[in-house]
Amino acid sequence: MAVDPWNPEHLPDLSGRRYLVTGSNAGLGFFASLQLAGAGAHVIMTGRNPARLSAARAAVLRRHPDADLATLALDVSNLGSIRAAAATVRGRAGLNGLLLNAGIVHPPRQRETTRDGHEVVFATNVLGHYALAGELLLSLAAGRGRMVWLGSMSTSLTPYDPIDPELENGYTPWRAYVQSKVAATALGLEADRRLREAHVPVESVVAHPGYSTSGRTRGVVGVNAPTRMSRFFDNLQAPITQSKEHGAWPLVRALADPVVEGGEFWGPSRIVSGAPRRATPAKITRDPIIAARLWNYCEHATSPWPYLKAAKARKS
Repeated sequence: MAVDPWNPEHLPDLSGRRYLVTGSNAGLGFFASLQLAGAGAHVIMTGRNPARLSAARAAVLRRHPDADLATLALDVSNLGSIRAAAATVRGRAGLNGLLLNAGIVHPPRQRETTRDGHEVVFATNVLGHYALAGELLLSLAAGRGRMVWLGSMSTSLTPYDPIDPELENGYTPWRAYVQSKVAATALGLEADRRLREAHVPVESVVAHPGYSTSGRTRGVVGVNAPTRMSRFFDNLQAPITQSKEHGAWPLVRALADPVVEGGEFWGPSRIVSGAPRRATPAKITRDPIIAARLWNYCEHATSPWPYLKAAKARKS
């Protein structure tokens, strides 16, 4: 059996590479930013709370004093915030990678909407990232980059078909979360098909973190401070869980490993935990009819992606 050359604890040199991570102030986004920065990459850390984002940046610098970091205010549930942040990023160099990580893991008990009028879980986990990827497509094309969407094991447990994506009827927190992950995964796979067809030099990949919990994660001042109760209960689940730091491994590999190809799905080797490996997404997320339906919904709710302009980057 061939030995996998990728070591998530000793990443290759990423100097000169430029990545943007949504939701960098905590959890998977923080640890992905930490790992990328430790390998020498320029990381644009984003989050909607400036104070928490500043604390996360300081935490990365405590671990890697020479880290090349930038911070950018970005609320992925707010389309105006997305457009403003994207305009700032587009004014700089090209992007090598975009990690679409930010999201709501614990949805509200009752259905809530954003200021744009969209259901908050779908807006945050799906619609905002679709819009951001479109806004940054030219930057990704200029950097011959890759976008990574965040999937979940939940899509195999209860594969809800998001016929009503924003759950105007029959809202439950669990359904809102699972539908959002079905949608994110389906869109990530569909994006790669459409980018290939349009000859845009950008790859789209999906990755999931397994079962990663805060209680299994080391404390980081200003970033991760689980209660004793969280530690106790999460450690009871130790055989089927892992830390957020390890949960970030598949995301970082999907973003930075040159052997990864567009249209692939990555996750932990033992599904819930382990080293990052190529995997198979849930059947429902591979349905082209569902993917096309979701794509059209997002396109009409935001705006079409600029395929033609992005394709020109291949020739430049």
